[in-house]
Amino acid sequence: MSNKNSKLWYCLFTMPLFLIFLVVVVIPFLIGIYYSFINWNGIPSTPKVFVGFDNYAILFQDERFMSSAWNTIKFTIFALISVNLFGLIFALIVTAGFKTSNIARTLLFMPNLIGGLILGYIWRFIFTDGFKQIGSITGIDSIFFNWLINPTYALIALVIVFTWQMAGYTMVIYIAGIQGISDEVMEAAKVDGANLWHRMTKIVFPLLMPSFTICLFLTLSGAFKIYDVNLSLTNGGPMHTTELFAMNIFNEIFGYGNYGLGQAKAIMFFVIVALVTITQVVITKRREVQM
Repeated sequence: MSNKNSKLWYCLFTMPLFLIFLVVVVIPFLIGIYYSFINWNGIPSTPKVFVGFDNYAILFQDERFMSSAWNTIKFTIFALISVNLFGLIFALIVTAGFKTSNIARTLLFMPNLIGGLILGYIWRFIFTDGFKQIGSITGIDSIFFNWLINPTYALIALVIVFTWQMAGYTMVIYIAGIQGISDEVMEAAKVDGANLWHRMTKIVFPLLMPSFTICLFLTLSGAFKIYDVNLSLTNGGPMHTTELFAMNIFNEIFGYGNYGLGQAKAIMFFVIVALVTITQVVITKRREVQM
């Protein structure tokens, strides 16, 4: 096959994907940037008034948006730690050679296959009716009560559900990284007298850095963008104390009809997520070790 024919076939197969990406991602993104500079309520018959950077100035004065930003930061930090900690622990357990490892992998990964809305409603029942019932039976009502009516516990509940959903997914990535570590390297470390702690900190963790890069990126982006679990579990309550970035933007646009301000928030949200995730990838990439 000639080089010209190869290029034609390449264009033929990539053009549909490029057009889909253009229509679904690039063009809506550019339209969104345009909307962020106008004042519009979303009704086609009403005029679009160009206001420049006024929407961006207003969003920094929006106390509810700043509160949702702080809620998102707290949620992301806790979720980042818990998801990757449990994902790594699960991966180490199921790669230890137990007979039930395959069953454990399946059970731990299954929550990731359940939709976020369904997960939220399931855990909403657990944190409300389930915990109240346990508290009344055991008498430990200082712990087992309706978590979703307490601002602090409601955010913790959100972290728990997100961890339960994502830990199994990160576990699979960590498993792939662990299985890629040469047995000869581990055996040589044992012969040289390295104990379990030294083997983990000096060999396993450095060689798992590519897996850390992927898992931290997925967790960061997923935690920042979470909406479905936020909606079905707490719906931003109590009193908007668990309203995260995505929900605040959705409510601004479709709840209050402020398309311009909501889109300005969305653009700012995109910039923040991009900066944080790119910074994380650059830092962890530099720490990667090649076999």
